[in-house]
Amino acid sequence: MADMDVQERKIVVAIDEGEESIYALTWAIKNNVFVVSQKSNDTILLLYAKPHMQLISTLDEPEYLFSSDVIISMEKYSKDVSDCVIEKAKRVCKDLQSVKVEIRVEEGDPRDVICDVVEKIGADILVMGTHGYGMIKRALLGSVSTHCAQNVKCPVLIVKRPKSEVGNKSS
Repeated sequence: MADMDVQERKIVVAIDEGEESIYALTWAIKNNVFVVSQKSNDTILLLYAKPHMQLISTLDEPEYLFSSDVIISMEKYSKDVSDCVIEKAKRVCKDLQSVKVEIRVEEGDPRDVICDVVEKIGADILVMGTHGYGMIKRALLGSVSTHCAQNVKCPVLIVKRPKSEVGNKSS
């Protein structure tokens, strides 16, 4: 039987190519969002939603389809970006000793991927960064963090980089 004092949590951290998600992960670690003790059983799931490759041409003629070489190059680039994002997030988590870190890469619209994974694993909390778009840009592009906050059943921690941090690169 498990020790009643041990808190077991599943924490999903949505990561992407932007510095905002790495900032959110770093902030959550520095501010003890993750229980860092010998009695901790927290699991951090670093979740990267790899966008679908957009191979849509505005031309309907079959001769304008992408060659297999172009498709292979685009797939390799997408995998390289994914690997780079994951490695950066893993470096941030390297000193977490009593917290288990898992990696998950899913393909699809980030809004759908994040909400689906959070629900499937029964996450206790979702941590996300925000790009801090203004009202017009957010209305046109949509906000992944707003969508997730409105649609997941667990608490959502949205971390915004202070203006003094914008432009400074995270390690």
